[in-house]
Amino acid sequence: MMLAAVTPAAAQDYRARTPDSEVIYFALPDRFDNADPANDRGGLRGGPMATGFDPAHKGFYHGGDLKGLIRRLDYIQALGATAIWVGPIFRNKPVQGAKGQESAGYHGYWITDFEHVDPHYGTDADFRALVDAAHAKGMKVYMDIIANHTADVIRYRECDDCTYRSRADYPYRRRGGVTGKAINDGFAGDQVMTADNFARLTDPTYAYTPYLPKGEAKAKSPAWLNDVTLYHNRGNTTFANENSTMGDFVGLDDLMTENPRVVAGMIDIYGGWIDRFGVDGFRVDTARHVNPEFWQAFVPAMRARAAAKGIPNFHIFGEVGLTTLEPGPLAVHTRVDGFPAVLDFSFRQAVIEAVAGTRGTDAFETLLRGDALYAGGEDAARGLPTFTGNHDNGRFAYYVRKAFPQAGDDEVMRRVMLSNAMLLTLRGVPTIYSGDEQGFAGDGIDQDAREDMFPSRVASYNDNRLLGSTSTTAVANFDTAHPLFRQIAGLAKVRRATPALMHGRSVLRAREDTPGLLAVSRILDGREVLVAFNTSTQPLDRLVEIGGAGTVATLAGTGCATGTAAPGSLRVQLPALGYAVCAIGTDE
Repeated sequence: MMLAAVTPAAAQDYRARTPDSEVIYFALPDRFDNADPANDRGGLRGGPMATGFDPAHKGFYHGGDLKGLIRRLDYIQALGATAIWVGPIFRNKPVQGAKGQESAGYHGYWITDFEHVDPHYGTDADFRALVDAAHAKGMKVYMDIIANHTADVIRYRECDDCTYRSRADYPYRRRGGVTGKAINDGFAGDQVMTADNFARLTDPTYAYTPYLPKGEAKAKSPAWLNDVTLYHNRGNTTFANENSTMGDFVGLDDLMTENPRVVAGMIDIYGGWIDRFGVDGFRVDTARHVNPEFWQAFVPAMRARAAAKGIPNFHIFGEVGLTTLEPGPLAVHTRVDGFPAVLDFSFRQAVIEAVAGTRGTDAFETLLRGDALYAGGEDAARGLPTFTGNHDNGRFAYYVRKAFPQAGDDEVMRRVMLSNAMLLTLRGVPTIYSGDEQGFAGDGIDQDAREDMFPSRVASYNDNRLLGSTSTTAVANFDTAHPLFRQIAGLAKVRRATPALMHGRSVLRAREDTPGLLAVSRILDGREVLVAFNTSTQPLDRLVEIGGAGTVATLAGTGCATGTAAPGSLRVQLPALGYAVCAIGTDE
């Protein structure tokens, strides 16, 4: 009772919020804020090739850490975010890559120790402090996790950059091809996913001859990850067909996730993070590169573990990175793999084509009609994290400038603001990539979209022209007065105050085959909010069908009439690249 008396109301009820109630803020710790320079080198000695630290190189550690995230929680909350998706924090191999092509594990996806925080980011205690501090503010923390692969430790005797060798050409029961020596007697193949069957897979030399280099025999933790028979060992994936789930991801050691030992091990690892820290969800990296049976076991195990910890709305969303407007290839991972949600790449594609491109707003008809394909249908689609850009695919402003090279900064800004309005008012869970609220535009994808929020020393970042600001990335960018920060914060406030924008069903009211009007009603418990967008560079004046009548309040943007034109009809007058959020009364 004492705790309830002193704890803010938001902090008391954060566990009760459903995933579609959230606004997510995504940050890579290394690129967000450096509050503790003492951990910049991760406790390692030597130069960049030993420590991974080189703040002037876009592919190495820059010094951001968990204490930096803690220090900026008020900033993140002021933006309107209610959940923080933290890039992977596990201990990584500091540097890997062929000679002359090395880069560092600053991004967190080259894990050697799955059980502890990488010292470049701080300590396990620092992560606990982050989770506790966020929870005290009523904010959730989502971890970015990986089960598909580990860091690149395993080598092959035959080659350094090995091409994929298929199961047909290199079966498990022959060494080095169909004419090779018989091995692994009695192994029935990786589709017989029993412990007894995999106990017969003792020789990993069916495709290549894998080995652990000197000094790296115990590089991974937990210790079972050092057993080379628990990996596919077939060479690099081409991201298609059989090798999509069985090949090494650009050399990263691909776990044999068909093996029950790997399944149990990963459940134990990530269940442990739930038990120890009480995190609120997982974003799952490279989810489509893992066999469905793994997720069919893993996902319910994590949700059960969370429920036992008193976390009823644990959110798991898979990254099934696909450049597609059609939702089907994404939805299959909810129906077959069993994911409750996936990152909504189709939403991103619709916004890219319609706002950072010249397609009509019919792109959103394809998007919304596809909601029925997800397991759980439209209800499930409201839990899909939506986004317009991220650390892998590049920032939205980059695509606008690429599509409209002659556009001035004013037009680019209006297109970015229009995309933000779509993100925060259409169905799904809005996910904001750190830096977007400060006008970061990037130079491309991957490393070129991973700018520092704290003062950067990377020349190719610092020469970028930011939107809405005369600043550069050479100085800290945590300006709460930035026009994009203020826009996002305002829209997030409207979203939180308007249940229909979080939980309402979507009814497509208007769309066009060319740039122009998109209108969608969000309806909940008889309350209707019309969100209208103009993707053209000319103002428009239109009547839009609605379900109600009466007075109308403009919640955001501009262009809603003050009342309905007649029962079932509302006039919207939108400026070029403008938007309006109209709450429709029911007094008639």
